Amino acid sequence: MAVLDGAQEPSSRATLPGHVTCSAVVIDRDRRVLHIGHRVTGLLLCPGGHVEAGDRTLLAAAVREVCEEAGLRPGDLCLTPQFLDEPIDVDVHDITADPAKGEAAHQHFDVRFAFYLTAEQPPALALQDEEVAGAQWLPYADVRSPTLRTKLLAAEPHGLDGLPEPVSATALIHDGAGRYLLHLRDDREGMWEPWVLALVGGKRSRDDASLEATLRRELAEETPGVQPTGLMPFAVQEATSVDGLAVPISVYAGCWSGDAEAVDLREGVLLRWCTVDMLDRLRLSPGLGDLIRRHAAEHPAVEGSPDTARPVPGEVPDGTVLHVVGVHLHLERDGKVLLGLRHPDSAYAGGSWHALAGHLEAEAATAGLAREAHEEAGLVIDPADLELVHTVHTVDRPGARPRIQLFFRPRHWEGTPEVREPDRCLAWEWWDAKDLPEPIVPYTRVAIEGIRAGRSYSELGWER
Repeated sequence: MAVLDGAQEPSSRATLPGHVTCSAVVIDRDRRVLHIGHRVTGLLLCPGGHVEAGDRTLLAAAVREVCEEAGLRPGDLCLTPQFLDEPIDVDVHDITADPAKGEAAHQHFDVRFAFYLTAEQPPALALQDEEVAGAQWLPYADVRSPTLRTKLLAAEPHGLDGLPEPVSATALIHDGAGRYLLHLRDDREGMWEPWVLALVGGKRSRDDASLEATLRRELAEETPGVQPTGLMPFAVQEATSVDGLAVPISVYAGCWSGDAEAVDLREGVLLRWCTVDMLDRLRLSPGLGDLIRRHAAEHPAVEGSPDTARPVPGEVPDGTVLHVVGVHLHLERDGKVLLGLRHPDSAYAGGSWHALAGHLEAEAATAGLAREAHEEAGLVIDPADLELVHTVHTVDRPGARPRIQLFFRPRHWEGTPEVREPDRCLAWEWWDAKDLPEPIVPYTRVAIEGIRAGRSYSELGWER
């Protein structure tokens, strides 16, 4: 406690008379714990060591150390449902002086985290020869650390059996009429899968009586008012944490048909009802599209549901005259404009050059375009820096409804264009505005020509 209260970094090697280190307690299906032979001391120890500057958390430091010393991958490990991401033990041990390194005698306050192996059999180890001399898997009763051994044996009757099980829960919420509730995550440091549409939910805490209790707590915290009925386990998904650990997730299906936009959202960016036919053009968390399609195939929309009276995508409600079909980003640099080459299999404009563009969620046009610029090309733009510079009024064919394309120009941006969604865009290139490539999306060419000419509006009829 004195170290934590002191002015120095608690995990720094320079902090004396002691500092924080981390170890990984890796448990296999036979309830054995990985030990490595430490060359310097000759002792059998759990893999571990000092915290480094790039470690995001103490748990991340423990994961890095076991991967470096034993040759495991983070994905070979998962959290235990008994201890989750909390330490199983904190040990204090003495370190003798090392004059060769200029180190005085000191103590390590070793924070130990428990992990299960994801595979039935321990994977082959690739030991760090410089520091490690051999490895052994020891039963709980033979674990060399007395404090750790005591805690493992005490936890064994309560299920510390080495068998991975879900430690997170999410809700596959549907309205019975073919719509599914999706949640757009924030883009913050340490955020798991930022800027993707995912299911509402989260990780279990030690106070949760069950995974369903975990889910209901998460719903109350993130989306108060969303109270699905008939929650039942539907599937188990495999995900990857920000530290690279395997994360089994229990997916519960339930029914709710409220107004998503009226929810007082406490975490994330937005809630949105989506249909199966929209999934191919959304940025989803891995495996979510297949999960929703599977549920939709097994639970067809109920005929005659009040929600089926909603407008069908593609139909024009009475009184609709114009349709804002897209927002586009016009980036200029030294007389050149940024264009992306659409993937040949893209649902729209495959194989053509196109301005950076995207579909809006429940958000302002400028916010949506800034989001798309980051998702597609890694550019950082403040929505407040975007100004509308051109509109293109298009009619694709005789009798078709008119469409409006909005082009915005940023006053400032950060980053270098990079391909982040290769299934949609193959390359980003700067082109001379006077010598645009072919093939190019017609309204993109018209907009660039109009902007160069100082016009704010263009028309593009089907005959062109």
